[in-house]
This record gives sequence, C-alpha cells and structure tokens, in this order.
Amino acid sequence: MEVIKIVGVALVSLIIVVILKQYRPEYTIYASILAGILILTLVLDELSGIVSLLQNLANKTNINTQFLGLLLKITGIAFLAEFAVSICQDAGEGAIASKIEIGSKIIIIAMSIPIISSLLEIIIKILP
Repeated sequence: MEVIKIVGVALVSLIIVVILKQYRPEYTIYASILAGILILTLVLDELSGIVSLLQNLANKTNINTQFLGLLLKITGIAFLAEFAVSICQDAGEGAIASKIEIGSKIIIIAMSIPIISSLLEIIIKILP
C-alpha cells in the first residue's frame, strides 16, 4: 500500500514544517522540498510500470513510439512544473510560480506541435 507510505511521509513532513515554522521558519522550505522529493521517489516504481504498459500498448497498436516518448516528456514537464509552482507558492513567491506556469505551458504547446500536425494530416486524409 504505497498510498499509506505517501500519506505517512506527508503527515510527518507536515508536523516537521509546523514545528520548524515556530522556531526556524527559514528552514521550512527545505523540509517541504525534501518531502516532495521523498514522495516522488516512492512513486517511481509505479511510474516505470505505467511507462512500460504504455510502450507495450504502443507496440501492439502500431502507434509511433516517437509520439509516445513526446507525450511522456510533456507529462513529465507538467508534473515538474506543478512541483516547482507548489514550492514557490509555499515560499510565498506567487509571481515566480505564475511565470513557471506560463513558461511550462508554452513549452508543452511547442512540444505538442508534431502530434497536432500529425492528427491534422490524418483528419485531412479522412475528409473527402
């Protein structure tokens, strides 16, 4: 039960952050980052299972594996950006968080152009 480990790490981290906030508030951001990294490492096995499942499905359905890799990169960028935005918001830096959101959205749109163009080509072939 991975979720129990994740919730346990989160609750222990929360207690540490609350205690640190009283005595050494400058260290709370480090505790928050460490908790996030620890939780991410707990789910890496699940993530690798998802990636292998998607690769198997792509191989069976003759989907271009380049697109699968691109979709995984886009998903990774979205997760990393959300992690960075959360850290910035925890630190009280909402302006930086919004810039990260905008930048990551632009990167995701730019990376998705090959998939969009491929879909448009398929649609054009289908239409009379």
